[in-house]
Amino acid sequence: MKSLAKIAVLGLPALVMAGINSAPARAQSAATVAPIVVDTAVPIIVSTVNAVKPKPKTTGLGKFEGYVMHANIAQITVRAKGNDMSLETFTLSQVASTKMQAIVDKGGYQYGDKVTIYYDPTTKQALQVKGKPSKAI
Repeated sequence: MKSLAKIAVLGLPALVMAGINSAPARAQSAATVAPIVVDTAVPIIVSTVNAVKPKPKTTGLGKFEGYVMHANIAQITVRAKGNDMSLETFTLSQVASTKMQAIVDKGGYQYGDKVTIYYDPTTKQALQVKGKPSKAI
């Protein structure tokens, strides 16, 4: 009991002094804040020397990489590069067909030749076939 009395005797005056010295509670008032003025930005000048240029002919086209299963002047069948079970057959466009005719005259694409086909995704028509045909047997 003596310790409780000592705490009360020492603590009560400390609370009274804290209450007297503290500032009275005030309501929050609207403070006037000056708006921040931002300078207009200086225009950014872009150099045309290092500008990114779009790739020609392949914009909007699908790309299919794989290995030739069968090719002739009308169509080409290709096995996907990463998936052996995926086969795609593309009909050749008029331009690609004339280029394929020149390749077929020299021996044509053989089974297993690596090719990249750029095609129209809506019609699955090959517009360009890139790849090196192997030597004819």
